[in-house]
Amino acid sequence: MSNAEAASQEEMIQAVYHFAAEKMRDGASNQEIQKALMEQGVDEESAGIIVTQLNELRDQQAKEAGQKNMMFGALWCIGGIVVTALTYSAASEGGSYVVAWGAIIFGAVQFFRGMFQTGM
Repeated sequence: MSNAEAASQEEMIQAVYHFAAEKMRDGASNQEIQKALMEQGVDEESAGIIVTQLNELRDQQAKEAGQKNMMFGALWCIGGIVVTALTYSAASEGGSYVVAWGAIIFGAVQFFRGMFQTGM
């Protein structure tokens, strides 16, 4: 196979995956995507493999996003707690202090959102 043929075949494969990913993004079911691929000339086995691989990729991306949300949520929550503790400590002689509820609650919500994304 020449380089031009290999490049052309690679472009066709990319186009098929892009087509299936667009269908998935639009909310089509796995069966609908597989049927649409077969209507485009892809055999049933290959269509099933494409759908499976795209589902695995989507799940992996959701897990990575969830881990990122957990990390940033924990940082916000801990930051809010630290600010509250430091200002409370500084105000121990009768001054006022800051309770960083916004950061604490935002961080907790972000953390638990990430936890649900990762499937924990």
